[in-house]
Amino acid sequence: MAHEAVLSFSYDSPEQAARVADSIDPELGAIDDDRSSVRSTRDGADLELLVEARDPVALRAAVNTWCSLVSVAESAGQIE
Repeated sequence: MAHEAVLSFSYDSPEQAARVADSIDPELGAIDDDRSSVRSTRDGADLELLVEARDPVALRAAVNTWCSLVSVAESAGQIE
């Protein structure tokens, strides 16, 4: 895909990062389409999402979606 963005999130503990990662994992692959996809990696207290898209509009939409999903996961787990 022609466009990509890396979303990096750092937490106070590996447990917090794992909680957020576990919360968004069911969505990985489920909301991918022919215009965008995402992969996640976690290293200790750091979570990273690589968002790839065919065009800038799809990239913006995917980034907005994943930022929202992470925000909801953080709120649900009371992570700030």
